[in-house]
Amino acid sequence: MKLDVNIQNYINMKKISLLSTMVILAIACLGQDNITVCHTPSTEKFAMFASNKEFNAAHLMPRNYVHVSEEGGKMIDYKCPDGKSANAYVIMSKKETNNWILVFQEWWGLNDNIKRQSEELYKDLGNVNVLALDLYDGKMATDREKAGQYMQEFKQERGDMIVKGALNYVGKSAKIGTVGWCFGGGQSLLAALTAGKQAVACVVYYGMPVDDVATLKTLNTDVLGIFGIQDKWITPEVVQKFESNMKAAGKKVVVKSYDADHGFANPSNPMGAFNEAAYKDAYKNTLAFFKERVK
Repeated sequence: MKLDVNIQNYINMKKISLLSTMVILAIACLGQDNITVCHTPSTEKFAMFASNKEFNAAHLMPRNYVHVSEEGGKMIDYKCPDGKSANAYVIMSKKETNNWILVFQEWWGLNDNIKRQSEELYKDLGNVNVLALDLYDGKMATDREKAGQYMQEFKQERGDMIVKGALNYVGKSAKIGTVGWCFGGGQSLLAALTAGKQAVACVVYYGMPVDDVATLKTLNTDVLGIFGIQDKWITPEVVQKFESNMKAAGKKVVVKSYDADHGFANPSNPMGAFNEAAYKDAYKNTLAFFKERVK
C-alpha cells in the first residue's frame, strides 16, 4: 500500500529534520490512517529522504572529472516494453560471454563516476559484459537539489521497464549480476527480483532494502549487502531488519558493515565522505562475490 498522499505532500512541502522523518515512518508502520510504510515500495521510502535537508547535505558534491573509456565503453539505446527507448553505457567482453553485470547509478544519474566504476568492474572481473543503466532517461544532476528532484520524480514503473528492456537486450541466456550504490543499491535488488531465474548475484551498497518477505521469497540469488554503521538513513536497524526478512524468506544475505558513513564507496566524493580503506575492502568483497557466482 502506498504512503498516504497527505503525508507525502507534507514531507515534500516541509524541510523536515531527520527525527521528523523517522517519526513519520514509525507512525506509518503502525498502520494508522490507512498508511503502511512497512510495505511501501523501497523506492518510495528512499525518495522520501530527498525532502530532508539533512539527507541532502550529507551528499557532498562529487569532484568533477571526465571518464574516457580504455575498454571501448560506449553509450547505446534500446527499446523497452513500454514502447519507449532507454539509454545505457555498455562495455563488451573481448570474448563472447553470457555473463552480464548490470550497474545502477547513485542519485546523481549515469555520470562519469558510474562509468568509471563500471569499467573497473569490467577489467577486474574479466569474462563479463557490463551494462550501466540510465534510470533518469538522460537527466544528470550536478547539484544536490537536482539530484533530490530527479530521485523524487523517478517512477518505479518506468525503472522496471528500463530493466526489462535491458534484459531483452542481453538475452534470455544471460547470467545476470547486479550492483548499485545509494538509490542504485535499492534498484540493484529490485532488478535482481525482476531478472528472476537469470539473476545469479546481487550487490547492494547502502541502498533501501525490500522488506516484504513474500517478495523476497521470489529472489533467485544470494545478496551481498555493504553498509556503513554511521549511516543515518540506511541504519544498522534497517540492515538488521533486512537480514531478518531474508532469513524468513529462506534467502541468503552476506552483510559487510564498515565504520563509515553513507556514500563511503564513491571515489569521486571529497575526502572525508570517501573512506578509501572501507571502499577497498568492500570492493574486494564485491569482486569475490561476483567471481564465485557470475561464471
